[in-house]
Amino acid sequence: MNKPLRRIAIFCGLLVLTLLLRDNWLQYVKADSLADSKYNRRVTIARYSVPRGDIIVDGSPITGSKEMDTSGLNDLKYKRTYKDGPMWAPVTGYASQAFGATQLESVDDKILTGNDDRLFFRNTLDMITGKPKQGGNVVTTLNAAAQKAAYNGLKGHGKGAVVALEPSTGKILALASYPSYDPSSFAGMSDSDAKAWQKLQKDNDPDDPMLNRALRETYPPGSTFKVVTAAAALENGLYTSADQPTNSPDPWIMPGTVTPLANEGSIPCKNATMRVALKYSCNTVFGKIGADLGQDKMLSEAEKFGFNSEQFTPVRANASNFSKDMNASQVALSSIGQFNTAATPLQMAMVASAVANDGKLMQPYMVDKLQSPNLDTLEQTEPKELSRPLSSKNAQILQSMMETVVKDGTGTNAQIPGVTVGGKTGTAQHGVNNSEKPYAWFISYAKLPDGSSPVAVAVVVEDEAADRQDISGGGLAAPIAKNVMEAVINSRK
Repeated sequence: MNKPLRRIAIFCGLLVLTLLLRDNWLQYVKADSLADSKYNRRVTIARYSVPRGDIIVDGSPITGSKEMDTSGLNDLKYKRTYKDGPMWAPVTGYASQAFGATQLESVDDKILTGNDDRLFFRNTLDMITGKPKQGGNVVTTLNAAAQKAAYNGLKGHGKGAVVALEPSTGKILALASYPSYDPSSFAGMSDSDAKAWQKLQKDNDPDDPMLNRALRETYPPGSTFKVVTAAAALENGLYTSADQPTNSPDPWIMPGTVTPLANEGSIPCKNATMRVALKYSCNTVFGKIGADLGQDKMLSEAEKFGFNSEQFTPVRANASNFSKDMNASQVALSSIGQFNTAATPLQMAMVASAVANDGKLMQPYMVDKLQSPNLDTLEQTEPKELSRPLSSKNAQILQSMMETVVKDGTGTNAQIPGVTVGGKTGTAQHGVNNSEKPYAWFISYAKLPDGSSPVAVAVVVEDEAADRQDISGGGLAAPIAKNVMEAVINSRK
């Protein structure tokens, strides 16, 4: 072969090698990113070419799929529909042809579209038999009656959220956020869908209805955090019973300052027992407990309850905050739920749940199982212990204190006949120098005569229309918690 031909052959060989390398790069290295690219129209067409599987609550679907007219420009065959969409939106999220998917619709998208690897054999068999491809189902832990009670309870109070857990397992029984939105309103690609989407954006609606307040908003927890502080006092041996007098002067000057920590009104806080202090919500007692224990012990106890860590339910929940670099007076304020302390409603439901479950905190979750189209179980969630914030003995001491709050303290609006209820109210400061209307909190649990505790609840209400003097955890939030607990208890009968 002469020299020019040899050069051409080598050059052509290099071109072929380059093409092979490029082909392998695209097929193997870049395959997943190309398949998931928002610019890959074929992926979107395939996703909406079959009905999505359903999200199930109490054995019934809260989602559906509607067949669309594809004779025109629209090439997406099925559109997602929702039953009671605004009530369930914090659970389902949305699946939109134009705007993607969130929450369970996103986390479990491959199951719902039938593209999960665990459905490969099923899909292959259907292809051979000519049966249309189908999506699988996501079976939730939610309780429909509890969710309805939570959502309806929030409706008349501006903004807020409710989370209810089953203490023994960590199952999420209710997850409500208000105001909310209807995912069906923008599930397609029409002009009306686009307008509905734009209307819901925070820039156009300052109430931010698409914010999942139950999982993604952190609020100052106010006096509900005193339950964590009481747990820290018991666990660290600062006080060993609910009825032991505390070393708590009133007024009490915060360390390193000349500022007294104020109590609300004329309440018996001087050297009060922890039971009395929780009943009347004494800032001086619990602020001094936090300062006496110090930052490290308070931080350790808060983190055992889940603070400073994101939670995955499997939908992600924001991390609640207990600061790690504070002076003694800041620790005191943090120990009564002020300063930088902030918590999601899920986090405070976890606090109540751990106390109710004799000190054992279970991992919260909202998906019970994943099903194939023929209802075979592909994956079952097993309850998992997350931590032990309290010993069983100390948890029972704290239960007795919380039960006093509901029996004849600030939480009497949560009483349920024939049921033992423990709780803690909170009215959290809001705005610079508490200039805005405060948040109303209530955390609680219900205990049946057989000793079991089927539900723990956290409620936070942002009622901007209420008179400031009427805003309290006991007045606004406790009745909602009561209704949610009753709904769970009645559904078990």
